[in-house]
Amino acid sequence: MADITKKIGDLDVFPLSLGGNVFGWTADKDTSFAVLDAYTGGGGNFIDTADVYSAWVEGNDGGESETIIGEWTASRGNRGDVVIATKGGRHPDHDGLSAPVLKAAVDDSLRRLRTDYIDLYYTHFDDPSVPVEEIMTTLDELVAAGKIRQIAVSNIEPDRLAASLAFSEREGTARYAAIQPEYNLVARDSYEGPRRDLAEQYGLVAVPYYGLASGFLTGKYRPGASVDSARAGKAAKHLETERGNKVLEALDAVAEEQGVPVATVALAWLSAQPTVVAPIASARTLDQLPPLLEVPRTELTAGQVDRLTKASA
Repeated sequence: MADITKKIGDLDVFPLSLGGNVFGWTADKDTSFAVLDAYTGGGGNFIDTADVYSAWVEGNDGGESETIIGEWTASRGNRGDVVIATKGGRHPDHDGLSAPVLKAAVDDSLRRLRTDYIDLYYTHFDDPSVPVEEIMTTLDELVAAGKIRQIAVSNIEPDRLAASLAFSEREGTARYAAIQPEYNLVARDSYEGPRRDLAEQYGLVAVPYYGLASGFLTGKYRPGASVDSARAGKAAKHLETERGNKVLEALDAVAEEQGVPVATVALAWLSAQPTVVAPIASARTLDQLPPLLEVPRTELTAGQVDRLTKASA
């Protein structure tokens, strides 16, 4: 089989990143281990998490997902075979991006992940109270110390992103290799436009989150479907829009043509977009994983991409 890996700086990644937000939340340790085993067994190597996962759960402190991933790599002896991306800036103990907070957050992530380096480190949410010069200089120091291989950015306004990239270019510091935006067939404006323009200008690649729109783009939410959780409500709201229903109709048609699940098609459309190297999607059960592993092996025709793009306009 041809090599399907993509590049993020000097990192070789599988074109579908496994989201770790469910580990320690809706997936317990044993289930998380099983999902991680199945993902890597299917050729995957790119795992996404954050230090704040899952502090919102009663009884959790944050760091549960990183801890599970660290225990899994230690038990499997495969740290060198996987690319681990984590994020900092929102953990209850390390909120913000000042130099001391960021350095402490990275050290705690390293401890929980049971590793001495993080492959890809994102600033999770921007901290406008901290000058971009301080953030970029701190990240550069962490790269120089060998604690981080590549740096990246998630939720940030275009003007701050532009200033960060310009500073790195001007001062010769480590620079962002990737951006993690919210991006999917029913949420395009959050990335398409100034953020994507900057990514293209500076050579950043995109690793989108919410690629399945909280489950809506799996096709399981249909008119009349029962909605029994806040997450389901967030997904089902798209049924109230003309665009949401047009997207579902187009996804159904393309999925039938391709002979793959609707979720696979939604993520394959994302993979076909400029700058995107690896959408993120999570699986809280083993049966949710196969449609994700099909994404890198599903190549939509130009006509199918165009049909989905027009339906989601």
